[in-house]
Formats: sequence, structure tokens, C-alpha cells
Amino acid sequence: MTFYGSCLFNKVGVLKVQTNSLVQTICASPPPPPPHTHTLTLYAHWSRRAHARMKPVAGSARRLLLNQLTSTVNSVTMPSKKTAPKRKSAAVEGANEPKKVKVSHGSHCNEPGQVLVLGQGDVGQLGLGEDIIQRKKPALLSLPEKVFQVTAGGMHTVCLSESRHVYTFGCNDEGALGRDTTEEGSEMVPGKVTLGEKVVQVSAGDSHTAALTEDGSVYIWGSFRDNNGVIGLLEPMKTCPVPVKIPIPEPAVKIASGNDHLVLVTRDGNLYTSGCAEQGQLGRVPEHFSNRGGRKGLERLLVPQMVKLKGKVHFIDAFCGAYFTFAVSQEGHVYGFGLSNYHQLGTKSTKMCFVPVKLTCFKNSTTTWVDFSGGQHHTLCLDSEGQVYSLGRAEYGRLGLGQGAEEKSVPTAVTGVEPAKGVSCGASVSYAVTREGSVYAWGMGTNLQLGTGEEDDEWGPVKMTGKQLEGREVLLVSSGGQHTVLLVKDKQES
Repeated sequence: MTFYGSCLFNKVGVLKVQTNSLVQTICASPPPPPPHTHTLTLYAHWSRRAHARMKPVAGSARRLLLNQLTSTVNSVTMPSKKTAPKRKSAAVEGANEPKKVKVSHGSHCNEPGQVLVLGQGDVGQLGLGEDIIQRKKPALLSLPEKVFQVTAGGMHTVCLSESRHVYTFGCNDEGALGRDTTEEGSEMVPGKVTLGEKVVQVSAGDSHTAALTEDGSVYIWGSFRDNNGVIGLLEPMKTCPVPVKIPIPEPAVKIASGNDHLVLVTRDGNLYTSGCAEQGQLGRVPEHFSNRGGRKGLERLLVPQMVKLKGKVHFIDAFCGAYFTFAVSQEGHVYGFGLSNYHQLGTKSTKMCFVPVKLTCFKNSTTTWVDFSGGQHHTLCLDSEGQVYSLGRAEYGRLGLGQGAEEKSVPTAVTGVEPAKGVSCGASVSYAVTREGSVYAWGMGTNLQLGTGEEDDEWGPVKMTGKQLEGREVLLVSSGGQHTVLLVKDKQES
């Protein structure tokens, strides 16, 4: 480092070295001779060696003063001398560095398979190219490698590959694909998202995508919206076309997305939420602040913050509907918050819940709940015995309870489905994946998401069939606004 300045003694024998931005005050010993009446300007150069060389501008008569200064200036803290670092023992090396631990959760998918798509794909959400925008039956999607997880957003699709990379396709108007799609047609086929870390889970909403990495970090891209339009993602009114890291103080183990909100479950059992709060789906924003954060602004909504309850609650899982959230505690209690205008939360009231409510309708000493999924106005849930239940709005047959069924405020058993291992909801459709590897579908048929080949609504479960399902076992299913994605594997691989 080089600085330019002046150096002089005051009356009590203290040396002041004045630079443009720094004053160093150093006690001098022994006291110097009477100060010269001439101005002395010094140029000091910190060398790689642990001492300073100071040269006067002119005047050999001042060298005596310089000699007396040298020992004093050398006492100033200098850059340390570069030496070869001593090798630390294995026990000491890295002792102060936090050890990265890979996160794990029962929801992480580790069985590779192939991807099938069906439904409407006018903006590329089927991934079959520009010429194919509709499929009545499941169609095989071409990908460069096998896939661990698939998830359908409102109008886009996300695949987590066997090598822990993320592939996306579909609508990219607000950055939900997380990659450049300026090349014509590039959004209509799978493309890799650039992420420097291995991903263990993905989630997707209407216009956003999130990825959980193996060390518990969470990346997000796209945008959240409310009833008035875009609200931003991490900063007000700013969309993110590429992945950005979410600021959270502890590692996450599970992520879940609603239409326009994100829920994180952390390793310590805390729950963080961000996004739109209009219907109470964040569980931490009072109703009078829910419209764009009120006087505190959008930051209150977009920066992930902890959902707090009276007394300590250790959460182990979370699930999202379009505008509502379920969270499960370590003790097995189910909490809900958000929109419940058709009792989709299981509340007796149809009022929105802006804080977590312990849901008594899920409290049953003989029932252990293992899976939840929410649509726009209905919910599916699964118990440990493989029984599927539904509640909420009944129109178009989405509850699977038969023709003429009315809305339900408590979980109601769905008949005609073999023991299941997973459930999934689209906006107005429902799915159950059986333990034997079949998939049943019911609800609105308008968008060809049921796999029947027809647009008729189905009021009860119908087993999905098709050429691409022959000889294959269904691992999981995910449904968006107008399309559905399945992960399958060949039965001989079992």
C-alpha cells in the first residue's frame, strides 16, 4: 500500500501521521529535538517486508529527524511477512469452518424414471416441441437423462434429473423457466437451468420455480403475483429470470409451492413463508397488511420470515394448495392457514385464516396422515393405510365422491381406489398413485388431463390407461393448470 501525507510532532512528543483518510497517532520515545520550522512532506511505501521506507522530498538536513522517526514508524502494524503457511493437523484444519451436512427428508425422490405428459400445451408446458400442443393420452418426453422428480407449475414444467440438474419448459413470460429462451421455440422443449449446486427437490407455482440444494440452500426464480399483477420475487416488482439464493438463517429440508407463495420447512423444525398474502396463505401477515404488505410494503411479503405460534411447535412437513397451506408438527397435529371458502382447509367456517389454526378435523387417534395436496378449492389427503380422502369444493367431480356430491368440510373417504402411496391435485382435477404403480384420476375433463381421451368430467376415480403406461409403474404425478406430468419406470426394473 502507498500513501501520501505529512508527518510532524506535537508539543508532548506524539507523532501524527496524516493521510487523506487516516490519522495514526503514535507515542514517540525518546522525545524528539525541538521541531523544525520547515514543512516536511513524506512519501511512505509499505513494502512486502515488515518495515517502512520514508523519503523526504528534499533537504539532507532533515535526515536526522527521519532516522529518529524510523524506529517509531516501524512500530505501526504492517502487513505481515509472507511465509509458507504451517501445515495444520487434520484435527485443527477447518475447525472453525461450519461443516456442510447434506439435508434429507422423506419427500425427496430418489427413484429414477421417465417422464410422461398429457393435457393442453399451447405455451410449451408439455415439452414436445412447437408442433404438439395437446395430448389426450400420456406421451413420452425426450430428456437427456432419467429423472427423480417432476412438478407442474401453472403453465410450465420442472424436472429434477438423476444427476441433480434442473430442466424446465413452458411459459417463460415472467422468468419461471430460469433460463434464456430468446431463441425461437426454446421454451417448448426441455432446457437445463444453470445452478452451481446439486438439487434434491423442486417446486413450482403459477409463475415461479424453487429448488432445494443438498446443503439446505433454496434458490428461486420467476415472480409472485397477486390480484393486481406482479409483486416481485425477492425485491418489490422485480422478476428474476435466473436463479437467486433465498436469504434464510438455517438450512431447509423441504420446499412447497402454492400458486403464488412458497413454504420452507427447516432442519430445526421452523416454517418460513414468502409470496402473496392476500388469502392468508403465508400464515404470518395480518389481514390489514395482506394487500401488498400495507404500510410496511412488499418486503414484508417477499422476504421469507418465520411463521410463529404461541408456544414452540416443531414442524416436520408442509404442503400447499393454490391459496392455502398445511403444516404438520412432530406430534402429528395438522395446522392450516389461507383460503377456505369451500372448507378446503377443513375449517367449519369459510373465512380466510391469516394465522395457523390447529385443524381438529384431522385429529384422529387411529389415523396417521402421510400426504396432502391442494387444488384451487379442494384438498386430497392420504393416511398411512393407503386410504384417500377429499374435502372442499365438489363441482366437476374433483372430490371423487360421485355424481351430485356436495362440498365437504371434513376429510371424506374416496372409494374405488386401491391402497395409494401418493395424492396430487391440479386446479380442478385429482389423482391417486397406488402402491401397485397405477394412477387414478377424476374431476374436470375439459383440458384432457384425466387421460380418458375425452373432455367429460369424471365424478369418481378412473384408472388411467395408455400405450406409454403399458409395462410401466407410475412413481408420482403432478398437475398444473391445464396439463399433467407423470414419472414412470419400467416394471422389469423393479
